[in-house]
Amino acid sequence: MANNQLVADSPKPEAGLLERRGSEQPTRALERMLEAHAGDRQIILLQDFPDPDALSSAWTYELIAKDYDITCDIFYAGTLSHQENVALVKLTGLPARRWNLQSNDNPDFAKYQGYVLIDNQGTTSQLTPLVKAAGVPLVLVIDHHAYQTKLEAEVLDVRPHIRATATILTQYLQAGLLELDRSNSRHVKCATALMHGLRSDTNHLMHAAEDDFLAAAYLSRYYDAQLLSAVLQASRSKRVMDVIERSLRNRKIENSVSIAGVGYLRYEDRDAIPQAADFLVTEENVHTAVVYGIVHDEDEEREVVIGSLRTSKITLDPDEFIKEAFGQDNQGRFFGGGRSMAGGFEIPIGFLSGFYENSDYNRLKWEVFDTQVKQKLLRLINPEDGVLNTD
Repeated sequence: MANNQLVADSPKPEAGLLERRGSEQPTRALERMLEAHAGDRQIILLQDFPDPDALSSAWTYELIAKDYDITCDIFYAGTLSHQENVALVKLTGLPARRWNLQSNDNPDFAKYQGYVLIDNQGTTSQLTPLVKAAGVPLVLVIDHHAYQTKLEAEVLDVRPHIRATATILTQYLQAGLLELDRSNSRHVKCATALMHGLRSDTNHLMHAAEDDFLAAAYLSRYYDAQLLSAVLQASRSKRVMDVIERSLRNRKIENSVSIAGVGYLRYEDRDAIPQAADFLVTEENVHTAVVYGIVHDEDEEREVVIGSLRTSKITLDPDEFIKEAFGQDNQGRFFGGGRSMAGGFEIPIGFLSGFYENSDYNRLKWEVFDTQVKQKLLRLINPEDGVLNTD
């Protein structure tokens, strides 16, 4: 049995305890950990392409930890390309920084006494292997996604029944780990970021559960509505619009599922893929949309197939669907997963990686991966051939 199955089926006792409904147990466990690490410096790792939920949750933890004399640095290895994410960071001063793997001008892992995973489990960050190799211990995981891999940390707060990690962090605030002050501009901006993260991961609260609504009600006392409005009104770039147009042109619809490959994208345009999926799922008689493309970084040394799934079908579990479609790597880690109504996947191209001037080669490579991804998806949505019927 794979490691991730062991975790999912038989979680560690402390992880099972923290997954109980309510915030009393996980709050106390986190408080003990914070007290034990007073004076430490921790590094918070986000997924390579952090979303509002991850960004806001990490900032909240950073502020909480500061009250316990713990200094935190927030890093991601990818880029911010979604216009709302860029606006969120710029307008609030959110202290998340990019760790450029090609640059030598980066912090030294030796100065950190622990690392923290927020809104991810380490499988979607290129920084995770680096901190492990440096011997930095994992002290905390806070996430609302289903288990992706085996986790061993001082505190595990993994709650798949919660719709947003921002909700979990807000519950810490409600429990008194940090008292928000309306006269403190950083607190107001962080509450605004949390509200954005919560709304983003619950589809504007349409998929919110009771815990999410209670968290939103609490944040409503502190957030800045005008600031949030400014973040939400950020304009889409022309490149994002081009990717949406490509997805419309290339989409294939089977059994109310729209599948679209959009070809090659630059690293900084990666967030156009989920935006295209958001758009395609609004088409009449479509309940699920999957959009994917080959993303290459600015140095053209690493390529991955990246895809996003969006669905309005209540009985379709994105996490189950993506894991069934694409499986695991040779270390037992799934290539993707999901949450309520949304999911994503990332598949390394490996040996064939590299963007070449020879257009015929690039075209042939895209055709191979496009065909393979479609085949894996279609076998699940075709009731005659598949093992998972979405209808």
